[in-house]
Amino acid sequence: MQSLSSMLPPIFLKPSEGEDILDMAAAPGGKTTQIASLTKNKANITACERNKIRYERLQYNIQKQGANIYCMLQDSRNLSDFFSFDKILLDAPCSGSGTLNIEKDIEKNFTEKLVEQSIKLQTSLLKKAIDILKEGKEMVYSTCSILSAENEEVIEKLLKTKKIEIVPIKEEWINSLPLLPSKIKGTIVVCPNEFYEGFFIAKIKKNML
Repeated sequence: MQSLSSMLPPIFLKPSEGEDILDMAAAPGGKTTQIASLTKNKANITACERNKIRYERLQYNIQKQGANIYCMLQDSRNLSDFFSFDKILLDAPCSGSGTLNIEKDIEKNFTEKLVEQSIKLQTSLLKKAIDILKEGKEMVYSTCSILSAENEEVIEKLLKTKKIEIVPIKEEWINSLPLLPSKIKGTIVVCPNEFYEGFFIAKIKKNML
């Protein structure tokens, strides 16, 4: 099962049949199998997960749904630059600030150290994603955090290099979503409510060098 917010990144990725697609942090596999479904199981999908227990859960869910996906027990940051992909989904590990239960989680699970660690990981994953994304192709960066430090500020570091540009998310129906302001035009921040988890989504194009 996925939340409504979690289903948005694969939709905005717009995967197509025959494309080489990477899911960089795939477990438990909800978005990965959604991509397989959107492409009628005819895309070349690679799913990476660095944690062995989560990797086994990923494999189980993929097999259960009959999805055509190649799984790797691998930290995506260490993928060889020999790889190249038409599309990449980076649903990055984060603080989970968009999913917190204030009464139960805020003191126990949400710390400044967690945010700092998340930012470091997100930055390195995004840099690797850009390295192995084909020139002129697009990727989606998302988190279940609503903190700009984990979202817009991570992307802005790479925007300054001119290696990437933002592809504005323009679907008319996004106006029906509960949205918070975003510091980068064309990206969206879903406001947590009774139906949606807090989520950040950006579509990114790798510029021709």
